Amino acid sequence: MQINNNRSWIQKSPFYYGWIIVLISALTLFASSPGQTYVNSIFVDPMLTELEWSRTTYSAMYTVGSLVAALAMVFVGKSLDKFGARILLPFLCVAMFFATFWMSNVNTAVQLLVGFAMLRTIGQGSMSLVGTNMVSNWFVKKRGIATGIASWGQGISLLTMPILAHILIQNFGWRNTWTIFGALVNILLLPFAILFVRDKPEKIGLLPDGAVALNQELSNENRIKENAYTLKEAMQTRVFWTLIASGVANPMIITGLHFHHISILMSKGVPLTLAVTTMGLFGPINLVFNLITGYLADRISNRILMAIGQFGIALTLISILYINQPWHSFIYILISSISMSMFNTSYTVIWANYFGRKSLGSIRGFSATTMVTFAAFGALPFGFIYDRTLSYDQAALFLLFIPLICCIFCILSTTPPVKTD
Repeated sequence: MQINNNRSWIQKSPFYYGWIIVLISALTLFASSPGQTYVNSIFVDPMLTELEWSRTTYSAMYTVGSLVAALAMVFVGKSLDKFGARILLPFLCVAMFFATFWMSNVNTAVQLLVGFAMLRTIGQGSMSLVGTNMVSNWFVKKRGIATGIASWGQGISLLTMPILAHILIQNFGWRNTWTIFGALVNILLLPFAILFVRDKPEKIGLLPDGAVALNQELSNENRIKENAYTLKEAMQTRVFWTLIASGVANPMIITGLHFHHISILMSKGVPLTLAVTTMGLFGPINLVFNLITGYLADRISNRILMAIGQFGIALTLISILYINQPWHSFIYILISSISMSMFNTSYTVIWANYFGRKSLGSIRGFSATTMVTFAAFGALPFGFIYDRTLSYDQAALFLLFIPLICCIFCILSTTPPVKTD
């Protein structure tokens, strides 16, 4: 592969441009917040109050909308491989504004379904995929710590956006708040997406992790050794499917818990203001443990970190049963946040580590389909059981076995055979 001989301003930069990509990735993950459950959860009660729907109806629309988003992720992954983040990300910014504007005008269940389908496809699915893929394409040896730094975008979003949503809803109403969020995404992200995103270091005369290769052909000596699976080849390995299975619990259970977070804590006697405030605690805890997990992911088997994260999800569900004082909710949030960080960061890194960058968009697009599908079913069982029992304890007990099974699949996810170009 011949490297471009013209030195650009990026090549002349005193530091590796990949770190700029990490910052844009973090901003992308932050901007995905309107499509994330932790922001949508703040809108649940105000929307239900005005529109007079049951919690089950609302949860069902969220579930179906997320399923539509899941089906779209295979297409998004292939589009990412074909067109790259440089083209796809600006399009997603504009689409996000359209989706939030649509949500601001929702009056029927069908309109809500369409709105959720757009938000989940763009935010929880596409922006998350594009953001993490950019980092994986620019780093190999430092992929773990780079992913951990980029995930600060999600952590800061968790810290600030639920509280911001609550304040805006109180002052401007939920309809105007949706529109404000869409405008915010474009103000913060769109200029950077247009001006600074580059798809892969090799396209501009660089190599992953900061190496430079100019005016020469990449040889076996200066090429970083990594696998180069296509989606079809990856699907023929056993580990591809154990990784898919190992990722079921996290999106399903965390989505359900975040979607019903305020309702869960209020059902345990936690005041509304404190319940809303505690949503912001997920962020700072994630900030710390995303970095820790990123550091460990470059040094410890990713599948072991994933298994620890899944075991922590089981402990999270158990902790719900024992919340009978407001301060107990902090223990629940701590366990949940650590578990989420341990699994999400290592799960992001392991796909690129195992299958390489050649068709990473398509491979992770397929895995995202599974993740978003099970995320779609996270809100429904909690809402359905609560409407009939007025308690979330039964849902926690019912779902407890899922992360324990996923923990086994994590351990079984061993390295695939070597496959290079």
